[in-house]
Amino acid sequence: MISKQLSRGKVHHKGRRRHFTDAEELRMEMEREKREQEWREKKEGEDSDEEGKKGAAAADKPASDSDEDSESDEEEVKPKGVSGLIEIENPNRVAQKMKKASDVQLNDDTSSQLSRREREEIARQRNAARQRKLQEEGKTDQARADLARLAVIRKQREDAAKKREEQKKAKEAAEATKNTKR
Repeated sequence: MISKQLSRGKVHHKGRRRHFTDAEELRMEMEREKREQEWREKKEGEDSDEEGKKGAAAADKPASDSDEDSESDEEEVKPKGVSGLIEIENPNRVAQKMKKASDVQLNDDTSSQLSRREREEIARQRNAARQRKLQEEGKTDQARADLARLAVIRKQREDAAKKREEQKKAKEAAEATKNTKR
């Protein structure tokens, strides 16, 4: 009864029969792959012989170091899959370049490690210090106005001090005249 229900209804992927590869099929598959690999190596060997003939002709001409470097770069980068067939023009794509350990420099530049707020706070402090220095030297408009105001105040204080002195002298003179009259 169970088999009838399964055959009538939908067949689920979990209920399907599993298929296992026989050992003979595996051996045959491995042999076929091995033959294909040998054929590819043989084909590459023939291609390299043709390149060797071209290389012998090129060896007669003097070769520069830049030519050798460009050839080695081309050999290192082999396209995978269909990427060799499709030409990609993505301006945002950055080609990965191998760097030597001697070329890498360790920067002690802390500005790249600081957050935006920290950088802004440091810039704000620098600007405030520069402004204070200019203020003390009297080079800003506000400093000039403050110095002019201070000069006016000093003059007023000096005038007030002179008046007090005169009043004090006048008072002492008046007292001295009173004392002499008695």
